[in-house]
Amino acid sequence: MLMTIDIGNTNITLGLYEGDTLGSRWRLATNYEHMPDQYGFQIVGMMEHAGHTAEDVTGICMASVVPPLTGKIREACLKYLHHEPLVVDTGVKTGVRIRYEDPRAVGADRIVDAAAVLNFYGGPACVVDFGTATTFDAITAEGDYLGGAIAPGIGIAAEALYLRTSKLLRVDLQRPPSVIGRNTTHAMQSGLLFGYVCLVEGMVDRFRKELGARMKVIATGGLAEIIAKETSVIDVLAPWLTLDGLKLIWDMNSEMHTG
Repeated sequence: MLMTIDIGNTNITLGLYEGDTLGSRWRLATNYEHMPDQYGFQIVGMMEHAGHTAEDVTGICMASVVPPLTGKIREACLKYLHHEPLVVDTGVKTGVRIRYEDPRAVGADRIVDAAAVLNFYGGPACVVDFGTATTFDAITAEGDYLGGAIAPGIGIAAEALYLRTSKLLRVDLQRPPSVIGRNTTHAMQSGLLFGYVCLVEGMVDRFRKELGARMKVIATGGLAEIIAKETSVIDVLAPWLTLDGLKLIWDMNSEMHTG
């Protein structure tokens, strides 16, 4: 079985592939203070709860946008899963031509997402990833990654309202009874949910003007589902897109597998 790991600023997403099928998958809170042994125990514990053992893992493919954790989780993989991870970085085949001014500045997760979209849906496409940041990535019909846009994520916006104001509280991100909030909680939920829906709709419209009318919109990330319920501009909801991309990249780099 292939273990795929996506290390993000807020969450670490993991999945196990049996052949081409994604089976067990998990989301962990990113904890910068955890040591490799703590991550190792977490991973092995989750696998055992799902009926798997460390010996079931035959390879690991990993993407990270958190450099301080890349080494820690690599060490955990070596010690507890007994495999050196293939880390998506310069020199790893992805099948994506990067047209960014500085290709090294593109987050590994954004390239992995692009690889998955090109394989499963084709271009032109806009990938909307609802993570710590809300990112929009542009992929041409020819398979080029052009770049995109980065906005503060919904969680960051909600936390900023709480921290930078005297009377606003933390709220759960859920649909309020109406757009016009009749109390502070509903007003904040409206602004966060419907405000980000409008952000997505506006950005998709602008991307379409540059990429063409045939552009597909693929949404991923932990909050993708709640946004997708409120708009018709999202064509595909793919919450595990990055894990699928990691599986593809693992297959492309078969000669690099060290087992």
